[in-house]
Amino acid sequence: MTEQEIQGIIARQRAYYASGATHSRKARKEALLALRRGMKKYEAALTEALQTDLGKSAAESYMCEIGLTYSEISWMLGHLRRLMRDRWHCTPLALFPAVSYQSPSPYGTVLVVSPWNYPVLLTLEPLVDALAAGNTVVLKPSAYAPHCAAVLQQLIADCFRPEQVAVVTGGRAENQALLRQRWDLIFFTGGKTVGREVMRQAAEHLTPAVLELGGKSPVIIDASADIASAARRVVFGKYLNCGQTCVAPDYILCHRSVHDRFVEAMKQEITTQYGAEPLQNEHYGKIINQKHFERLCGLIDPDKVVVGGQTQPDRLRIAPTVMVGVTPSDAIMQEEIFGPILPILTFDALDEAIDSIEAQPHPLALYLFAESRQVQRTVMNRCHFGGGCINDVIVHLATSEIPFGGVGESGMGSYHGRQGFETFSHLRSMQKKPRLLDLPIRYQPYSNWKERLLKMFLR
Repeated sequence: MTEQEIQGIIARQRAYYASGATHSRKARKEALLALRRGMKKYEAALTEALQTDLGKSAAESYMCEIGLTYSEISWMLGHLRRLMRDRWHCTPLALFPAVSYQSPSPYGTVLVVSPWNYPVLLTLEPLVDALAAGNTVVLKPSAYAPHCAAVLQQLIADCFRPEQVAVVTGGRAENQALLRQRWDLIFFTGGKTVGREVMRQAAEHLTPAVLELGGKSPVIIDASADIASAARRVVFGKYLNCGQTCVAPDYILCHRSVHDRFVEAMKQEITTQYGAEPLQNEHYGKIINQKHFERLCGLIDPDKVVVGGQTQPDRLRIAPTVMVGVTPSDAIMQEEIFGPILPILTFDALDEAIDSIEAQPHPLALYLFAESRQVQRTVMNRCHFGGGCINDVIVHLATSEIPFGGVGESGMGSYHGRQGFETFSHLRSMQKKPRLLDLPIRYQPYSNWKERLLKMFLR
């Protein structure tokens, strides 16, 4: 698609938004229902595309992408009336008589740029929030998941007029052309490098941007942890989608006293969940492309592998892998892994683990396995991270009741549920004042009695 064609789409969307066609609760509800109907119609095609692009099984595709999108739509439909109401606030006596409130207003025409690792969820879930907030939307799915992008394009074209929602496919040229345009909001999910470019381009037009990035999300295994439960949940969260999850456990900080038990429990859980030969498990996914496959293979140190390490280059598959004896200077600790390789480091004192986490950029997620409440409080009080779990992994993003987002280099802004609606809305601060009663204290000429009253009210 040429830049001129992109500009034409944006112009038509701006005109459609200006007409007020997306503003009413009825219009927003109809848009959400249309998206749900479209997803039902194309559900099999989406599942097949996810299997082709990422090797995802039907169960994983529904659990982690399609089903979560349905859940977000249902939540928005159930809460839309309340979300659109004005939010009333107290008014200080100095401004009497008046009422103060916030009024949610759509941003206008917004751009959603999604990644390849969860190409359905991370394209459609922001769309749900944007439609609920009353915007028109341009979607840019990743070129690295071409089959999903093609199905999404068909789905959206079947559900919406291009003036309301449009899909732009393509690669770097289309990305750059989109970012050169003026938007009312940009919502980006992806890596830090591209995130910086999004921010730079957004700054040219002073466009607000929401960035959902990533980082090296740690797992702390405390001496008080339930080791069997920790291993079971870490194996689930780490090797889901072949480790290609922005909030996947990136590395383990394990208390030395439970290290050997935890490693043995991990070995058993990998066998339990994926079989004795995981690469023969058809429900286990694949790496997205050759470039990422080769990068990941370069991070595996055979001398430190205690389980896994096998690969299938022709199918771009890497077995669930655990490495021990890892140090902070190892290559695998220098970048976000984004694959099925899990390094384990040890610590002797909790302060040591916390200091090592805080010395790095703030991660998108942090996971703590500890039965000790004192340990839980200490980690929560001292560590900075986007979100996370105590005694579990990943599941904090699977609900519309709490927001999801990063902090620092792991992102800015958040979404899901109410926060998703507000992310795609501008909350206008309003004050409504009656015409008949107008206190003279603020008007000139000023006098001593007015000054005394000002000092009485404003303190």
